[in-house]
Amino acid sequence: MAPVSLDTINPKVLKCEYAVRGEIVTLAQAVQEELKSKPGSRPFDEILYCNIGNPQSLGQQAITFFREVLALCDHPSILDKSETRGLFSADAIERARQILDQIPGRATGAYSHSQGIKGLRDAIAAGIEARDGFPADPNDIFFDRWCKPSGPHDDAVTDTIREGWNTLSHSSVSLVPYYLDEATGWGLEVSELKKQWADAKSKGITPRALVVINPGNPTGQRIIRKRSVDFCKKEGLVLLADEVYQENVYVPEKKFHSFKKVARSMGYGEKDISVVSFQSVSKGYYGECGKRGGYMEVTGFGPEIREQIYKLASVNLCSNISGQILASLVMSPPKVGDESYESYSAEKDGILSSLKRRAKTLEDAFNKLDGVTCNKAEGAMYLFPCIRLPEKAIKAAEAAKTTPDNFYCRRLLNATGIVFVPGSGFGQVLGTWHFRCTILPQEDKIPAVVSRLTEFHKSFMEEFRE
Repeated sequence: MAPVSLDTINPKVLKCEYAVRGEIVTLAQAVQEELKSKPGSRPFDEILYCNIGNPQSLGQQAITFFREVLALCDHPSILDKSETRGLFSADAIERARQILDQIPGRATGAYSHSQGIKGLRDAIAAGIEARDGFPADPNDIFFDRWCKPSGPHDDAVTDTIREGWNTLSHSSVSLVPYYLDEATGWGLEVSELKKQWADAKSKGITPRALVVINPGNPTGQRIIRKRSVDFCKKEGLVLLADEVYQENVYVPEKKFHSFKKVARSMGYGEKDISVVSFQSVSKGYYGECGKRGGYMEVTGFGPEIREQIYKLASVNLCSNISGQILASLVMSPPKVGDESYESYSAEKDGILSSLKRRAKTLEDAFNKLDGVTCNKAEGAMYLFPCIRLPEKAIKAAEAAKTTPDNFYCRRLLNATGIVFVPGSGFGQVLGTWHFRCTILPQEDKIPAVVSRLTEFHKSFMEEFRE
């Protein structure tokens, strides 16, 4: 017998699933290979990936200033060459010099302090303070190599701070789901939190933290923050705020406000509530998923707990330095008067305005489909439409031994090449069916998504109509 088999492996590993790279995506990759080896074998010529928040894989361009600084830091020997000034902006060169002076050995391939390079943490703290209007301490900043901490689901009360949502399924941590209210634009209702809290306590589970995504994933909504803060204060919960989509707000009358800022504005100090805020270089307008850069700002913990957090950071030695640099640049971009400011602003505004248009186009398209409703996309990178499937389609899904939403997404892929994620991969109210669609395909691809989806959906509903 083999030393490791499905009979001997930890069952929690078998249970672990990640919907955005699950069955539908595996099938999509097989279809993509088929298109390469057998052109014309399908009624479409390319796969349109709408399954994961991976902007640059779908054609989004990197921000020039960020990449200039990274390039100079990775190859510092070119800083003093005369031709460098003709290839790189003056402020990128100066920023690279400043950063390199803070790195051990001036080498991005070195280890850093376990918590992250002090000068880069200084830059991030200054950026947080400018954003929120409240003090931020660089000693509260911990770099790590995650892309985002809380994973693919809005609805969680958990007792973990680090390493991600999917860790839950193969650890000793208990998950206590809560549901957002779709009828109120995916509102977070305190009554629902109280209900799930009481149910958990009755089962002997003691919730330790409330996880929220602000703005939301997969639903794209804005979280009502004051209610969440009050609930955590009352119940003594740590508030874990995934705020990696803070730049992705598409409603003009609404702005991003961090949970720490809200708590401080409500009069709660560090002794009143513990808040951990997560930021990442993978989302926003930068979309640097592969750089694996991010940080958490840890507030409201006593020195003994901070010591334990630092110990965990030390076990992993440190995050990669390129990711640390990029995170500092995200929170300290070019300012008015810098040589790169105008080009940087044009790139940033161009990406965000395009994302806003794409969100609106897809939202409108979904709401025109028979049996589909889609709440307004206020932020993040996703839409989460609700689809009311005919009973005949639900029975066909049962016969195929799959969920109705997975059945729909599988049929959609095979007919159109569009990749959506079934809502069952995120957790949804029993008896409802959804799918998640990113707004990330480049703008010139969106009409193809809309036309292919519209044609397929009409055919699907006619096929399974009672």
